[in-house]
This record gives sequence, structure tokens and C-alpha cells, in this order.
Amino acid sequence: MPIQCTIVPVTPYQQNCSIIKCETTGKAAIVDPGGDEERILVAVEQMEASVEKIILTHAHLDHCAASDVLRRQLLVPIEGPHCDDEFWLQGLPKACEMSGFPPASSFTPDRWLVQGDRVTVGEQTLQVIHCPGHTPGHIVFLYEPQKVAWVGDVLFQGSIGRTDFPRGNQEDLIASIREKLFPLGDDITFIPGHGPTSTFGHERETNPFVADSRYG
Repeated sequence: MPIQCTIVPVTPYQQNCSIIKCETTGKAAIVDPGGDEERILVAVEQMEASVEKIILTHAHLDHCAASDVLRRQLLVPIEGPHCDDEFWLQGLPKACEMSGFPPASSFTPDRWLVQGDRVTVGEQTLQVIHCPGHTPGHIVFLYEPQKVAWVGDVLFQGSIGRTDFPRGNQEDLIASIREKLFPLGDDITFIPGHGPTSTFGHERETNPFVADSRYG
């Protein structure tokens, strides 16, 4: 397989931080390091990977609070999310304080991402899909050769992301799922921000919030 992926649940929210490794080069990306950076780095070492970047689906604290610490420690760039999530990144210190998370400073990514961008991991390429709704700047990473997507908090097995946070929008979220993700194919396996993996096809059939039968 061109890529290997290890999921490391982090923070009290059990957020699925992923480590994506290009098998050809050994280069890796850390997806959504929300905390517990020591556990993440142990997993990187066990994979015998060399981290070349951090990539973010969105800017909620449980997905990004350890990003800047790891950027400075590993001397690697942060790519993503979309710039519409900048207000979340600037509010990170307060969000961590209110939620009882370890202190974290606000930060700016080295590269904001937009619909249609590409992100490389070693010799492999991920497609960037802007999927607003849970947050306005939420993005999804798709690795088409292995039919796998990292969807953050857009979609879960049997559920969808919350939209009651600032600038959340349920109509936008439904449109992102049904108009941008589902057309990619029923056979796409997705890794959500929390909980078990699933496929777009399974959610089209069974998910009470976005199933075809609800919108048929």
C-alpha cells in the first residue's frame, strides 16, 4: 500500500489524530494533533516515520491544540485548515482555559488551504475538499488511490457534526456531505474526528441525518 495510517486517540474527547506515512519515502503527516503530543510522537517512532508536516481539518481545540508545540519541536510546517477558521485559532487560548485543556497559544498555519488544493505526504498526494458547516473553514483530505478520507467532524458513523458552535450552519453541513463527499463514491472509507470508521455508502443508506431516504 502506498500509505500507512495509524490512529491515535488524544485528549479527553478521544479525538482521532492520524499519522499518515508514505511507504515509499518514510515521510509522514500528522493529522489533527489536538493534544497528548508525547503519545503522538511515540506512535510516529513506532511507525519508523519522519514527520514532514502537520495538517488540520479544522480549528477546534481537540483537533489543533498541540499543533504549534509540535511545529516548533519538529521544525515542520502546518497546512490547513481554510482561512475561515482563523477566528477559532485566535481564540484557542480562551477555549483551552474554558474546557480545562492544557494552555495553548494562538497560531497561524504556514499555509491556508482551499477547495481544490493538493497536500503532499512524501510522494503521495491528498486532495483538499472545503466542507463548511461544523466550522466555516473545515476541510476534508481525500487519498483517492486507497479510497480513504479524513473528514474531521463533518461526518461520523451514524451521525454528523454539531452546528451549534459560532458560525456553524446545518444547511451548509448537509450540503457538504451530500454534494461534496457522497459523490466521491460509496466505497470511500472515512476516518472521522471521533469514533469508528465507516464508508460513505453505509452512511448514505443508514445515517438518519443524511441518508438518501431522507432526501430522496
